[in-house]
Amino acid sequence: MSEAQITDWLASQKQAMIDLLRDVVNIDSGSYDKEGVDAVGARFERHFTEHGIPFRREANATFGDAIHAEVAKPGSNEKPVLLMGHRDTVFGKDEAKRRPFTIRDGRAYGPGVADMKSGLVMNVFVATAFHKFGGSPHPIKVLITSDEEIGSPSSRPVIEREGRSARAVFNSEPGRPTGNVVTGRKGGIFMHLAITGKAAHSGANFAAGVSAIGELAHKIVQIHALTDLDKGITLNVGLVSGGQSVNTTAPYAEGQIDMRYVDPADRARVMAAIEKIVASSDVPGTSATLTIKGEFVPVVQSEASKALFEGYQAAARQVGLTTLQGEFSGGCADSGFTAAVGTPTICGLGPVGGLAHTPEEYLELDSIVPRAQALALAILKG
Repeated sequence: MSEAQITDWLASQKQAMIDLLRDVVNIDSGSYDKEGVDAVGARFERHFTEHGIPFRREANATFGDAIHAEVAKPGSNEKPVLLMGHRDTVFGKDEAKRRPFTIRDGRAYGPGVADMKSGLVMNVFVATAFHKFGGSPHPIKVLITSDEEIGSPSSRPVIEREGRSARAVFNSEPGRPTGNVVTGRKGGIFMHLAITGKAAHSGANFAAGVSAIGELAHKIVQIHALTDLDKGITLNVGLVSGGQSVNTTAPYAEGQIDMRYVDPADRARVMAAIEKIVASSDVPGTSATLTIKGEFVPVVQSEASKALFEGYQAAARQVGLTTLQGEFSGGCADSGFTAAVGTPTICGLGPVGGLAHTPEEYLELDSIVPRAQALALAILKG
């Protein structure tokens, strides 16, 4: 086996990669759509079957199943390299019908085309190349998860387990629009704030009412005031609802909170401040509860992760990606879980794209092959 066999074969597979990408983009797979997420998983399983790569499903009753595939020499007990990614998207049912996979001017469009179905396609083709030609100094594991966009409630323990048993983790979230990869990320917590008040007729019996919406308004202002841009801490109440009718004091209100932070030490301090806000009342007679719905931990670059990145950077230079650097992202990802368990981790290795989570999300098609080649060469370098 030579490096050229691997890189030449990947170059010959560009159209096959695009065809697989088209198939999976055209299947709706919102995080809560287990049927759709599993249908995307079945399409990847079909690829593994066609190429003779062993795989298994790890079932989950609520969210999509986790899919594991492995390329290894029989009897190998070495720690594997883990190629990781998620197949869920932020989009609802019928989004793929409204705007199916399309190509215009060298870019592909469609729900999840960059975030991150193209990264999964890249991962499975890199694993397939090593299955076909051999040459990997270590076993290769492919992990395809199902619920990253909502904080990986079912996938986190799977990711942490697989991360602990791996020698290195390559998470193929989309490459940055600059062409860079991601070497650091914020942590994030998604929370639900519920407030109870008391209903009363707002004209005939106003004084008997207790407005949950009024209390929510006070809490939103106080929570937003915890933002500290210099430290990279942001608080955003991104969804609110409540009330019974326009002429009733609101008996109930709720808000959903997004918190982001850089320094792991800031988590406890900011959470304590939020909990203090939740426990106090500006509108007498209201009560509130806070529930954590999902959480990501930061990607903090260790010395081992820095060395892994430098090896990847050298591999990227071999295929013409000469300006590639590491970049910090305010977005969260599953790579934080593997970094936090101590495994060298790099993120954002997928094909280059942008405008994720919007109808304008795009993928640079000419980036698929060189990014796949760079990942394969990084694996070869051990």
